[in-house]
Amino acid sequence: MATNKNKQLSRRAFMRNTALAGGGMVIGFNLLQSCKQKVIVEPPVDLSLLDYKDFNAFIKIAENGVVTIFSPNPEIGQGVKTSMPMIIAEELDVAWNNVHVVQGKLDQVNFTRQVAGGSQSIRHGWDALRETGAKAKAMLVQAAANRWGIEASQCSVNEGVISNTINKETLGYGDVVLEAAQLEVPEEVTLKAPKDYKIIGNDAPNVDIDEIVTGKPLFGLDYKAEGMVYAAVVRPPAFGQKLKSFDATKAKDMPGVIDVVTIGEKARKLIEAQPNIAGILSSSDKIVVIAETTWQAFKAKEAIQAQWEDDTKMESTDDHNKALTDLLNGSEFNTMREDGNVDKAFAEADEIVERTYEAPFLPHNCLEPMNFYADVSDSKVHLVGPIQTPAWKAGAVSAMLDRKPEEIELEMTRMGGGFGRRLYGDFTLEAAEISDKIRKPVKVVYTREDDMNDGIYRMATKYKIKAGIKGGRVTAYHLKEAAVNSNMYGLIPHFFPAGAIENYKVDVASYKSNITTGAWRAPYTNFLAFAEQHFFDELAEILEVDKIQMRIDLLQKVNADADENIAYSPERMIEVIKTAVDKSGWGTKPSNVYQGFVNYYCHNSHVAEIADVEIENGTPVVKKVTCVVDCGIVVNPLGAKNQAEGGVIDGIGHSMYGDFNFENGKPLASNFDKYRLIRMKEAPEVEVHFVQNELSPTGLGEPTLPPAGGAIANAFKAATGNRLFQQPFTKNPELLKVKETKEIIG
Repeated sequence: MATNKNKQLSRRAFMRNTALAGGGMVIGFNLLQSCKQKVIVEPPVDLSLLDYKDFNAFIKIAENGVVTIFSPNPEIGQGVKTSMPMIIAEELDVAWNNVHVVQGKLDQVNFTRQVAGGSQSIRHGWDALRETGAKAKAMLVQAAANRWGIEASQCSVNEGVISNTINKETLGYGDVVLEAAQLEVPEEVTLKAPKDYKIIGNDAPNVDIDEIVTGKPLFGLDYKAEGMVYAAVVRPPAFGQKLKSFDATKAKDMPGVIDVVTIGEKARKLIEAQPNIAGILSSSDKIVVIAETTWQAFKAKEAIQAQWEDDTKMESTDDHNKALTDLLNGSEFNTMREDGNVDKAFAEADEIVERTYEAPFLPHNCLEPMNFYADVSDSKVHLVGPIQTPAWKAGAVSAMLDRKPEEIELEMTRMGGGFGRRLYGDFTLEAAEISDKIRKPVKVVYTREDDMNDGIYRMATKYKIKAGIKGGRVTAYHLKEAAVNSNMYGLIPHFFPAGAIENYKVDVASYKSNITTGAWRAPYTNFLAFAEQHFFDELAEILEVDKIQMRIDLLQKVNADADENIAYSPERMIEVIKTAVDKSGWGTKPSNVYQGFVNYYCHNSHVAEIADVEIENGTPVVKKVTCVVDCGIVVNPLGAKNQAEGGVIDGIGHSMYGDFNFENGKPLASNFDKYRLIRMKEAPEVEVHFVQNELSPTGLGEPTLPPAGGAIANAFKAATGNRLFQQPFTKNPELLKVKETKEIIG
């Protein structure tokens, strides 16, 4: 049903700026309910002179009918630069092939969430983006109606052409754009019903695909500016060290080297002023080679002779394992949720099942190494590069350099991967501090070794899960988490099986380490999904019940209406489960195919995955994964399928192979010769199905990754008889071998 919308975007929120010269109208709009007063600017002589910083995003319609949409959110490969403009174009009612998409800049006045993270861009922008397009369309239709002397209701629109339903005359958007720019923005508009969508729900290629495949400049590494120099940074070789002294004589004599300087003082002041930055920045001085090219900077960096001294404890993987084990066995926990009386239920249980699962640190390993451009001058600080949190980093640069926020100008480039690594922007701060010191435009570029050795890693984690069984059913459930530098409490306690088991408790504990940690694709759930879902499969075997039916039975006990903290929908979860069973041929495959099932909820979406494995040379090999997703309305099915497939393969690869260890504070892998990623020949077929409904969109960049590890682990158990408790699975290769059966005589 079409709806009238007037809840979130008022006339004040839907700002407008007209540009009459140059034949166009620019409408600024707010994705997330800005409250700035409406602004009218006198039209410039040249449209290019329009001061875009007053807007958070724009629709520009030229007299030839071409529509330009400025996309505000960072593009990290998740497709928002395509899908967000699609939403606007749908309600604007223009032909998608007539739309030109441009990346917007950071605008802290008019945006409230210019962030790529948490799979939230489409979810948060859905209503506002639609209303933006609908209000622009209403103004254009009204302008045409005024010219014809009829009511707007006597007009219809199709792909940017307005028709007079009385005498069949037509006008293009470009024909009336100048008059439309003079009109008041309407308070209320009618949004399309999903059945009337022409763009949403249809495949659209990535708007940057031509530039990507032809090598046009799009990414941070591509950015160049006049007079720009390059910087390579020598950082502490181990976590817990600081710079003692160095000799740069050889480096300064090398070709192309401009200077060798140190930075760190301003970063230390920032750490003191903003403690939330402390976890991603070293307090040590760093040595910086300034050169004419990246290669010259990298080679000169190798010639630096530096002396380092221990500043804090030099930790190894064994230290972390012991610390996490001690936490799990201790009593110092932060209880995140507690239902019923867990202790009493365990005391009365007929049987108790307890298992511990563990996963290592993981680097992000984006295809495009970290890099950023900065040009600090007396008048402004110009920043350009790939960043997931532009506002956060602009604020940090402002504080670090003691500059006014309005002096910071940040432009976003497309990112060659992020996965959470580019949330933190330590490279942005380095670039700004270097440019401030040398007063030249500079680009900091990491080598692959820099990227892996000075990363912000997924935290090493251990889970202890205990279940009590009484009378043939699960009556108690206790999840304990111990993680390194855990700082995201609250992501997990209200997910399944919360609400399904009457005595339920979630406890968390953190071990403080000097190794920098942070979000990694699908934070927390990327490993928790395997642990919990592998545990549920084992419970079903102990109870001698059907694995899938057990989950459905638990879901049917959930009363989400009575518990506002329950994050998931049991009804939607049951639907993805049943769809996955149907689409995967669960239980009907030939005897040489072993299947593993998982259902999971995260990032506001419900997913079920079923993995098919076969035995080759005594070892199970993943052949196919059937993935069913309920993420509401799918804006761009082509992009959505790519995201779902990528999440599954990423989840399989890191569950199987991802391992990253430390010795005395130093990473033991610095490149792909020692760090294993999934290979193309190891990637299985991924068959994706979306549940069709008319519910608002939810996350998709991350939700298909967490279930993948559990699905293949459960399939491996079916094939080998062995249970897995540690990632990566290849760390214990004997568990990936089929058990030999021995004949027992007499």
